[in-house]
Amino acid sequence: MTRTALVTGAARGIGAATVDRLVADGYRVMALDSCEGPPKATSDDLDAVMARHGDRVLGRVVDVRDRVGLAGAVADAVREWGHLDVAVAAAGVVHGGEALWETPDPVLQDLWDVVARGVWNTAAAAVPAMLAGPDPSRCRFVAVASAAGTHGLFHLAAYGAAKHAVVGMVKGLAADLVGTGVTASAVSPGSTDTEMLRRTANLYDVPVEELARRQLIRRVIDPSEVAAAIAFCASPAGGVVNGTVLHADGGFEG
Repeated sequence: MTRTALVTGAARGIGAATVDRLVADGYRVMALDSCEGPPKATSDDLDAVMARHGDRVLGRVVDVRDRVGLAGAVADAVREWGHLDVAVAAAGVVHGGEALWETPDPVLQDLWDVVARGVWNTAAAAVPAMLAGPDPSRCRFVAVASAAGTHGLFHLAAYGAAKHAVVGMVKGLAADLVGTGVTASAVSPGSTDTEMLRRTANLYDVPVEELARRQLIRRVIDPSEVAAAIAFCASPAGGVVNGTVLHADGGFEG
């Protein structure tokens, strides 16, 4: 039986690389993105992902803040393919550049809504479909966390708080899923070659390479490398990574 997946934040960056990797591994993928436009991804970005893969990828413009929209996308995937095996919550935004006490409330709210509640909403929409499917023991929920979900980073307190929440969610979700066969985990990237990394570097007014020096591999990570880690967690064999975080961060030193 062909495995199927839903990926949020799929129009570019780690999300797009994850779609590419899952398709290469034989999946059919429902690719979702809000496509809000610069500095976020656009509908053209999502169209490009779909164009690379033909009928193996279906695309939908869905915001992870919209649980009804997510539920509709899950229903579409099940209607099209008969089941849903994997959900990857990769949608995210980054804000920062101020100390915690200087961070505006709208910034904190946006990070919480997209980064934290976005993962919550994706799980709430996707997990029931996995439990109702033909073989829950092969089903996986994978969230993209961050090195900021483990470390405290300068002038990124709000972003770090949201990513810490993501880690807490997958741990709690895994506990809720005990005995069902479905597993939940997070993959925590380090400095990865994405638009979000470039925006982070701009917050600090440093080159991207400066951020990469905080990793033991002393280079920027390619999105495909993070996607490979996500693909393992999403695989039937990846059930051993459950209720925990796989650190795909190149040895992030904090």
